[in-house]
Amino acid sequence: MNFEKFALHEKIFAGVRSQGYTTPTPIQLQAIPPIMEGRDVMGIAQTGTGKTAAFVLPILQRLMQGPQRNVRALIIAPTRELCQQTHEVIGQLGRRTQLRSASIYGGVSIRGQIKKLNDHVDIISACPGRLLDHLDRGTADLSHIEVLVLDEADHMFDMGFLPDIRRIVKSLPAKRQTLLFSATMPSDVQHLANDLLHNPLEIRIGRSAPVETVSHRFYPVQMDTKTDLLKDLLDHTERESVLVFTRTKSRAKSVAGRLDKSGYKVISLHGNLTQQKRQKALAGFRDGRYEIMVATDIAARGIDVTNISHVINYDMPETTDAYTHRIGRTGRASKTGEAFTFVTNQDAGLAHSLKRSLGDKVAYHSVDGLTIAVPADPASRPGRKHSVTGVKTHNGNGRSFSPKGHGNKSSKQRSFKPAGHRSWS
Repeated sequence: MNFEKFALHEKIFAGVRSQGYTTPTPIQLQAIPPIMEGRDVMGIAQTGTGKTAAFVLPILQRLMQGPQRNVRALIIAPTRELCQQTHEVIGQLGRRTQLRSASIYGGVSIRGQIKKLNDHVDIISACPGRLLDHLDRGTADLSHIEVLVLDEADHMFDMGFLPDIRRIVKSLPAKRQTLLFSATMPSDVQHLANDLLHNPLEIRIGRSAPVETVSHRFYPVQMDTKTDLLKDLLDHTERESVLVFTRTKSRAKSVAGRLDKSGYKVISLHGNLTQQKRQKALAGFRDGRYEIMVATDIAARGIDVTNISHVINYDMPETTDAYTHRIGRTGRASKTGEAFTFVTNQDAGLAHSLKRSLGDKVAYHSVDGLTIAVPADPASRPGRKHSVTGVKTHNGNGRSFSPKGHGNKSSKQRSFKPAGHRSWS
C-alpha cells in the first residue's frame, strides 16, 4: 500500500511526496484511517516508527476543512525537542496547505510565542508547563480545539506532567477527538487513557522487545570504576556515534566532563541546559562534531540520529521497557548496533530478568581490573555460583568481533575484544 490510498488532500499529498515518503510504516498504515474517521486512538509504538506523521497527516486533512482562524489542534509532548520536531514535521508535510503551527515550550522568551499565537495558528505543539503559563496569561485560546494528541505519554508521567495535563484538558471542549501515543503503557498512563479517550482503538506496533539488529553485552562493575570501564570500551571499540545513558542530570554532566578532560569529543544533554545549548548539542551530535553524547532518558527523547552504532547504559535503566526504548536508538535504518550495559550488584534483579528474556543474545563480559564477578540472580537459589566458561568470539547472535583493520571491512559497526576482555555465558 502507498500513501495514495489514504486519499489525502492534494496539497497534503504534495508535502508527502516532497519528503520522499512512498510506503506507510506499520503505525501509519494502522492509525491514519481510523484517525481520519474521527475515532479516538491509543497507539503503542517505539520512537522511530513514524508515529508523528501518523497523527500529523490526519490532522492536516481535517483542518483543511472548516475555519482557519482558530487553534483547532493541540499536540502535547514532554520535551522541547519533541515539540520542535513535531512542529517541523507539520511544516514539512503541510507546506502547501497554508495551515500554520507554533511550538510552545520553556527555556526561551515567552514574548515571541505570544506574538506567534496572536498572528493566527491552527496547530499548537506544546510542553505542558509553558502551555499552562499561556493559559494563565490568557494568551492561548483552546476553546476551539477539535483534536488533542498526547505524545510520549509514558515519559510525561515520568516527568510528573499528568496533573498539568489534567489542568489543560479542563480548558478544552468536551467534544473532541483524543489521540494518545506512548512507547510503553504503565498503569498510570492506562488510567489517563481511560479517563480521556472515548471507546479508543488500541494499536500496538511490534513486540515490547529489543530489535533484532542489536546485540547485547553486560559488564558487572562497581560504581566507582564505571567511568574507567567506559573509557576502556570507547578506546577498544570500533564505533560511529555513541549514546551513553545515565540516570540523573548531574551524572550526565559529570561523566561528560570527565570524558572531555580525557580528550573525547563529547557533549551532554540534560534538563538543565538552555534551549539554545540543547539545540547546539543535538546539532553537533548529528553532524559528527561530537562522537559521544551523555544523556538522561528524558532528555534523549526527540533525538533522531540514524548513525548511532552503540548505546551504553552507564546506569542500568529501571525497567525492561526502558531498556528496550534506550537500545532502540541503535540498530536503525537497516544497520546493526550494540548495547553495552553496566551492571552493579544493585542491578542484579533486572539484569538477570533481561538475560532470561534475551537468552543467548546476551553475554556477561569482563575486563581485567575493571569488572567484578557476575552478581547473583536474586531469583536463583542462595549460594549459586557463576563460572567462566571460556572466551567467546561472538556476541550471542553469530556476529564476529575483529580487530580494527581485519576481518569484514564492509561493516563500519564492529567491535573487538582486546587482551584482558572475557565473556561469561
